[in-house]
Amino acid sequence: METIALFFIVFSALMHALWNLQVKQSGDKTVFIWWMFVASGFLMNVVMVFLPEPFPVPHALTWLWAIIGATCFVLYHLFNGIAYRQGDLSLTYPLAQTSMIYVPLWGVFFLHEQLTVGGVIGVLCVVAGAYCVQLPDFSLHSILRPLRNLSNPSVRAALAAGFIYSIGSIADKSGVMDYSPFFFTYILVMMMVVIMSLNLCRNRYRGRILPEWRQHKRLILSSGPIMLGSFLTFRYGLSLAPVSYAVPVRQVNVLFGVLIGLLFLRESYGRMRVTAACLILLGVLTIHLGG
Repeated sequence: METIALFFIVFSALMHALWNLQVKQSGDKTVFIWWMFVASGFLMNVVMVFLPEPFPVPHALTWLWAIIGATCFVLYHLFNGIAYRQGDLSLTYPLAQTSMIYVPLWGVFFLHEQLTVGGVIGVLCVVAGAYCVQLPDFSLHSILRPLRNLSNPSVRAALAAGFIYSIGSIADKSGVMDYSPFFFTYILVMMMVVIMSLNLCRNRYRGRILPEWRQHKRLILSSGPIMLGSFLTFRYGLSLAPVSYAVPVRQVNVLFGVLIGLLFLRESYGRMRVTAACLILLGVLTIHLGG
C-alpha cells in the first residue's frame, strides 16, 4: 500500500475514533449522529461555494453506488445500534467486524483486486485483533462464544451489520474509481442526511431533536469538521488503495480508541484490548510493507 494512501486512511481512523468519542459524550445517540451529518453536510455546502471547479455531473452508475453506499451505511448504524443495545458487547462487537472477511473476497471477485501474501497475513492480523478486542480472555470458550449464539437476535443483528457494511464498502470503492472522491463524499453525505431525516420523522423521535441541539450545541458544531475529515480522507485513501486493504487498515481506529480511553477518559484496559490493538497495528504495518 502506498504511503499517501496509508496516511489518508490512518488519519480517517483517528477522526473516526474522535467522533465516536463525541457520540459517547452525547445524550440522544441517534439524534446526535443525525446532527453530526447535518453539520458535516452544511460544512461541505459552504466549501462547495468556494471551489473553483464546477460540480461534475455524476454518471448513472455514480448515483447508483452512492445510493447503495448511503443506504448500507445507514442500515449498518441501525443494526449495530440494535446489536449493542440488546446484546452483550463481547458477543456482538466481534461479529460486527466480519465485514473485514467479506470485503477482501468482494474486492478479489468483483473488482479483480490482487492480494499479496504479506497483504493477506496483514488482513488476518487485523481481523484477529478486531475480533478479540471486546473478548474477556483468550480462552477457546470466549473465542467461540459469539459463534455459539447465532440464534440470538442481537448476534444476528451484528452479523447483518458486518455484511451490510462490506457491501457499502464495495459501493464506496466503485464510486471513487471514476469520480472525484470529494464530490462522491458530498453526494454520499447528503443522501445519508436525507435517509436519516426520514427515520427521525417517526413519532418516537418527536420532541427529541431540538433538546439535543440545546444540550450539546458545541459538541455538534465541532463534530461536523471531525466527521467530514473522517469521511473525506477515507475516500481519498480508498481511491488510491485496494478496498481489500483499506477497510482493514481503518481498524487502526481501535488503537486510537484505546489511547483516547487511557489518556482522556481515564479508562482501564486489560491485557486483551492491549494485545488486540497491537495485533491490529502489526496487521496495518504488514499491509503497508507487504501489501
